[in-house]
Amino acid sequence: MATKEKKPSILQRLKRFWRESVGELRKVTWPTPKEAWELTKIVLIVTLIMSAVLGIMDFVFSRLIGLLVTI
Repeated sequence: MATKEKKPSILQRLKRFWRESVGELRKVTWPTPKEAWELTKIVLIVTLIMSAVLGIMDFVFSRLIGLLVTI
């Protein structure tokens, strides 16, 4: 008969998860404040452009649907 392995307790699993998470975070190369600011500006610009494009598309399509409904 095969021996049945004992399942680790929830506390042991949490400790292992925490230890592995901290180990992975130590491997991360964090951006400098200047790099973080540059990336933030890029995200804000892209967000503004995409919101304008989607707003224009919404306006155009709602007008087209309105014309189709009134016909």
